[in-house]
Amino acid sequence: MAGSQASYRSTAESGEAHALETNNELAALETRTLGWTQIRTCLIAGAGFFTDAYDLFIINIASSMLAYVYFGTPNLPKDWDLGIKVSTQVGTLIGQLFFGWAGDRFGRQRIYGFELILIIIGTIGSALSASAVHGFNVLTTLVIMRFVVGIGVGGDYPLSASITSESSSTKYRGALIAAVFAMQGFGILASAFVSAIMVAAFKSAINNDINNLDLAWRLCIGIGAVPAVITVYYRLTMKETSRYTMAKVKDAERAAAAAAEEDESLKAKLVPTESSGAPTAPVLSSSDSPRPSGITEDRRVSYLAERDVDEKDAGTGTDGGGHPAPRTSQGTHFTTAPAAVVAPTEAQSPGYWSSFFKHYSQWKHGKILLACCVCWFSLDVAFYGINLNNGVILNAIGYSSSEDPYENLHQTSIGNIIVNLMGTVPGYWFTVFLVDRMGRKTIQLMGFGILVVIFIILGFAYNAMLEASVAVFVVFFTLAQFFQNFGPNTTTFIYPSEVFPTRFRTTSHGLSAASGKLGAIVAQAGFSQLRDIGGTNAFVPHIIQIFAIFMLIGFGFTFFLPETKGRTLEEISGEDEG
Repeated sequence: MAGSQASYRSTAESGEAHALETNNELAALETRTLGWTQIRTCLIAGAGFFTDAYDLFIINIASSMLAYVYFGTPNLPKDWDLGIKVSTQVGTLIGQLFFGWAGDRFGRQRIYGFELILIIIGTIGSALSASAVHGFNVLTTLVIMRFVVGIGVGGDYPLSASITSESSSTKYRGALIAAVFAMQGFGILASAFVSAIMVAAFKSAINNDINNLDLAWRLCIGIGAVPAVITVYYRLTMKETSRYTMAKVKDAERAAAAAAEEDESLKAKLVPTESSGAPTAPVLSSSDSPRPSGITEDRRVSYLAERDVDEKDAGTGTDGGGHPAPRTSQGTHFTTAPAAVVAPTEAQSPGYWSSFFKHYSQWKHGKILLACCVCWFSLDVAFYGINLNNGVILNAIGYSSSEDPYENLHQTSIGNIIVNLMGTVPGYWFTVFLVDRMGRKTIQLMGFGILVVIFIILGFAYNAMLEASVAVFVVFFTLAQFFQNFGPNTTTFIYPSEVFPTRFRTTSHGLSAASGKLGAIVAQAGFSQLRDIGGTNAFVPHIIQIFAIFMLIGFGFTFFLPETKGRTLEEISGEDEG
């Protein structure tokens, strides 16, 4: 028992030493000034969101071009329009869930960049979709490729948000995460500019033969692969975040403590006698402790950050589940071991999901996950309901209703530029500059509240406003874009990267973001099916009224969320409580 007690003391002392080491590293991270490392991380993550937004919203003008080429009308048939737009959202939802889980399972760095590879493959595949002027082959292929793009876009949400959050000091964290997301605004604006330039460049060709738009829409979509190709190398070569690495070490030390507290009968099973192999009382030393042998204290952090996947890939020295089997004093491996003996990240442990559900079954934690999910769902019903149908709305108010294909496409492109330049982009950057001053909760409540009022006005005064002045409608429509982004569209992205513990962060962010995409799917399906009830675009004002209801729901659930301004991630999530 003397050896066992010595082992426990050794484990406790190493835990205390690591606690001090962890606190020192966190202190250094929190006092870090805004330098090139944080800016570089922000740029690499933001470039991906630029690509994401471009790929998502270029489909607005591309779908109109497709409609002219394959159907001779300014709009695709409902089913095809819905299929092309919703396939991306479904893929995004799946990508958010999968990459969210994978970020906790394998580490952020190990998979960061693969989501961009999927975007590149899907974007190029979309641009090269099989062409059949009198058939649907091109549209079927496009639906499939847009689904692939969506999976990649979805992966960007939990990974980029968590990496930026975990790499930032408290002072600048909100602004940096918001800046990453704000690159969406530039991506949306770029899609509008590219479409306008492409339409102008093809003016003569369009007037000569409408089928020349078949090349124009392919170029519009294909350009989206360029920023992704430029960025993918930098993502694949990024280092693991310090907080994730430290969380892995903490999990390993929890396992060591758990092993030390096992009762005598269980510990006896871990060490055979030298003569017969029958279990005897454990004889533990520092080399026999649950930490893998040969790993010194100064190498422990880097080892734990790299160990799990390497050992699983090698297929040696494991218990069949990718975990190192415990060793006897002679160095031989057992074939089984209690899960507590070795603890990689919790996402890799057999009890990860039970731990996950146990954590969120507590109302103090569960209400935060619920609020993040409901707020993001509510916001995206309106955000994507409007932004994926800008052309339809502009056409409905008579802004881009020309019978001439060139004029209609040109007016739609210019209308998108005006709305995005005046509303979307400024809204994002107001949040960047004010989020660490005003706070996340204040901005989210303000945004939801103002959007309730705007959508009520637009919905109930729709016809009267259009009869009086289309310009007045455009002003309110632009204000809606502004307060979506200087409001819940940005804060619903920031919150999940701050309020969840490190071991569950990307999984929880993925769940929150996927809830948003479910809202986007509902919005797109609903908008497509409802808009022509009572006549062409006759139901649009009632759809806007429905948006107001969802904004009110988001406003209410925001009260479940804490204010995270000026607080460390460990303080917010409760990780500093042990």
